[in-house]
Amino acid sequence: MDDALTIDSRGDFGLWAIEAAKQIVGEQRFELAKAARDGTEGELRDAGSGLGQAITNALLEVYDGLLDGAQDE
Repeated sequence: MDDALTIDSRGDFGLWAIEAAKQIVGEQRFELAKAARDGTEGELRDAGSGLGQAITNALLEVYDGLLDGAQDE
């Protein structure tokens, strides 16, 4: 998600969100699956929190980018 992109509409944001979600789940799925299979309840909770944090970080990153673009205008 390091590539710059332009979001001009709700549809553009939706497409970005789908691609971001695919990438995040791809990166986080092993830890979540491992915790679900072999881990304790705390480890599963931590893995789920890691997934949630990755999603939050991605949304904040694009939000900050949108704010920066609005300030440039």
